[in-house]
Amino acid sequence: MDTPKSPKLDIIIQAYRMHSQSFKNALSGISEENALKRIDGNTNHVLWMAGNIVNCRYWIADLLGIQDKDPNAEFFNEGKALDENLNYPSLEELKKNFAEISPKVYKSLLEVTDEDLEKPFSMGMNIPFVKDNVLNMVGMCIGREDYLLGQIGLMRKLLGLKAMSYDLDESLSY
Repeated sequence: MDTPKSPKLDIIIQAYRMHSQSFKNALSGISEENALKRIDGNTNHVLWMAGNIVNCRYWIADLLGIQDKDPNAEFFNEGKALDENLNYPSLEELKKNFAEISPKVYKSLLEVTDEDLEKPFSMGMNIPFVKDNVLNMVGMCIGREDYLLGQIGLMRKLLGLKAMSYDLDESLSY
């Protein structure tokens, strides 16, 4: 396992890598057609959930000074609500975006210093027990990925698919 410069990221690195595996596994076998289905017209669709996970990766990238921008930010930035009138990017495009940004973010997570993690960053949530800094925003992004992956897992079952596997792809190094 890679060791980050900042010991504050030990658990984040593990969660980040597991989410990379889970993203691939959660979307496995979901067709473009099924990715757009909503249950009873009330749920978000899998495509929106996947797009928000990709957007989280770009958000972390921005926090760490990576210049790459989410090509689909207009659809997903800051957890933008699902809009059925929009033509969202394909699931395949989102998978491609995820695969492009994730290794860059992983490398930066390994290199970021405690000093950089402590830099102020307002989350705009005004939570009195959470310090507004880069470290906690990265943690919030990881938490959002957890939430969205859980929703995709539930949607898999509602779409009649098997539960998400926890198989590891040894070639996935981020």
